[in-house]
Amino acid sequence: SSPIRSHLIACMGEFGGTFMFLFFAFMLHITATAQSDPTKPPDTITVLTIAFAYAFFYGLWLLINALILQGINGGMFNPAVTLGLTFSGVLSSTRAALLIPIQLLAGVTAAAVVRIVLPIGNMGRVYTSLTAGTSVAQGLFLEMFLTSLLVIVAIIFVPRTGALSFMAPLGIGLALFVGIFAGLGYTGASLNPVRSFAPCAVTSDFPRSHWIYWAGPFLGALLASVYSQFARIIRTGKVRPNISQDNLGERYAHEE
Repeated sequence: SSPIRSHLIACMGEFGGTFMFLFFAFMLHITATAQSDPTKPPDTITVLTIAFAYAFFYGLWLLINALILQGINGGMFNPAVTLGLTFSGVLSSTRAALLIPIQLLAGVTAAAVVRIVLPIGNMGRVYTSLTAGTSVAQGLFLEMFLTSLLVIVAIIFVPRTGALSFMAPLGIGLALFVGIFAGLGYTGASLNPVRSFAPCAVTSDFPRSHWIYWAGPFLGALLASVYSQFARIIRTGKVRPNISQDNLGERYAHEE
């Protein structure tokens, strides 16, 4: 297929997947915290429910997109993962430049629909913010390291073809679950700039620490890509080739 058609299909899949992932995750997040005090840290059951919500719907829509798009690689509904795949040569810079604005648009649309269908005031429950006692520096590094785990798993699984390609949603969803469970009580465990940006955008309410939910995940993406390249050099003595170009070969022919 032509590159333009491939990019168009990827963008359509990215919008639909990002929208559905965040719409259902936000809905379940709000439901799980409906009876809790937003000024206090969530209890263990609430943390588990929220972590499960984001991980399950993330993995589910990754799987649905993999089945529908059949080999056309997307950006995994997350700008940080998109950049990590690009830095690692798995995704072309052109595809990434197209997908990141689509992810932002889809996320804001999902948050806007949730705000419309639920009573006013609930969107504040899905904000990501630093809890009392967590400094900006601590929050930044937590977001960086938690996101790096997610991106490393994506870098490992996304280039695979055949049966292993369908393990990606499971592996990436599990990594997201671990990251959210570990970080929810400190930063809100964003691991995704769109996930933090969308609720703030629809309410026009951005906390002062909002920037860490961009800087942290992007630094995590860079850390993950450097780690994956270093591991490849140690193992094979060669840097990963740029597999996002047209002359991919059969094993990595997943973008066109």
